[in-house]
Amino acid sequence: MKEVIAVFDIGKTNKKLVLFDNHFQVLYENERKMNTIKDEDGFECDDIDLITTWISNSLKEIILQKKYDLAGVNFSTYGASLMFLDKKENRLTPLYNYLKEIPSSVSGELFVEYDGKNEFCRKTASPALGALLNSGIQILWLQKEKPEIYREIETILHFPQYLSFVLTGKVVSEPTSIGCHTFMWDFDKMDYHDWLKDKNITLPEPVSNKSVFPVNVMSSDFKVGTGIHDSSASLVPYLKGSSEEFILVSTGTWCINMNPFNKEPLTAEQLQNDCLCYLTPEKEQVKSSRLFMGHFHENWSEKLARHFGVANSFYKTVKRNDNLIESLVNEYGQISEFFPKGKESFEEGLQNVDLAIFKSYEESYTKFMVDLTDVCVESIQLVIPEVDNTKILYVTGGFARNEIFIYLLQKKFPNKKVIVSEIDNATALGAALVIADTFSNPAFSELSLQSNHKID
Repeated sequence: MKEVIAVFDIGKTNKKLVLFDNHFQVLYENERKMNTIKDEDGFECDDIDLITTWISNSLKEIILQKKYDLAGVNFSTYGASLMFLDKKENRLTPLYNYLKEIPSSVSGELFVEYDGKNEFCRKTASPALGALLNSGIQILWLQKEKPEIYREIETILHFPQYLSFVLTGKVVSEPTSIGCHTFMWDFDKMDYHDWLKDKNITLPEPVSNKSVFPVNVMSSDFKVGTGIHDSSASLVPYLKGSSEEFILVSTGTWCINMNPFNKEPLTAEQLQNDCLCYLTPEKEQVKSSRLFMGHFHENWSEKLARHFGVANSFYKTVKRNDNLIESLVNEYGQISEFFPKGKESFEEGLQNVDLAIFKSYEESYTKFMVDLTDVCVESIQLVIPEVDNTKILYVTGGFARNEIFIYLLQKKFPNKKVIVSEIDNATALGAALVIADTFSNPAFSELSLQSNHKID
């Protein structure tokens, strides 16, 4: 039987099981959507019972089939979510949705006590995102709004560590979950922020993501990792596989630009421009910026389609036209029709652009991509330090397939290689790689990061 690592990759929309062999090739993949439930306030949230039952049943099925030798299990999940347990290790709360709105006074009082909003956010490398997106606020919210629950809390776990705990019974934390805009980590001193201790909140000390714990299920012995935050997990294959320093441009609804080689502290200006810091499994900061790029593209492609009387997906037929791009750049110079004052003017552009100035859909969409790429470049530049040694831009996700975007990106960064990554399941792969030593004979040597995309 082939040895495998099983990774449960838990996203907000889809939940996935991926089995990797000791060459880190995918042997099996199963993806599913799960019904949500309502919390006690009627707000939609993931069904944690459904998730844990699926995980348990999936592992039992792998063992019973006797097709694979299960060597290890790990979890990658979305962040900004905590689980609260009582003294008997029973759950006290649902898995609250990080979009659940709470009174702004909860975080406001914290800012007042600790040097003001700007300094607090700078130290914790966490923009004030509102709702429960800064997961540390969830603890204070329970303390203030639901004291009957808070009094019963014995253990607080991040979502990935809770899933690990279900199998191992081990109460741990790890760097990547703490570092994802939680308000919990002081990046100046690389330790928990003082407010936690001041308010008598005890959290587990972080252990290495390489840590594994022995588990026996149905007479089958395997090792279980601590779990890992999905954004940090997606970086791991590149950190292990790239021979040169790089920036990862992960595109989709959000474009997340991550530079694990930028050691400069986060500034107040960067925070105001939607920058933050994550942590790698080695507890190194990852300077990151984000842009609502997929959202911008979806709205504009629909409006262009309505104006020119074509299908919403018509943009997929538009090919890169170098002569048209050059003509538009010469005609408009630095003038952005679609984002007249940068990314913050998206709505203004959407309402006010006169599409009659364009002769065709192709011309309008190409100009839109020129303007959108310029906005994306500004976002990428936020994570580039004064002394920049990065040589590569790895591009993943939906926009990696947009040849106009890739071409323009290379033009904007002529001193870097723009590489369209062909790594599938990067998040699950990262979760497997950090516990690679669970294999009796790990064969990982290098990832095929260079066999990608050539810019003519």
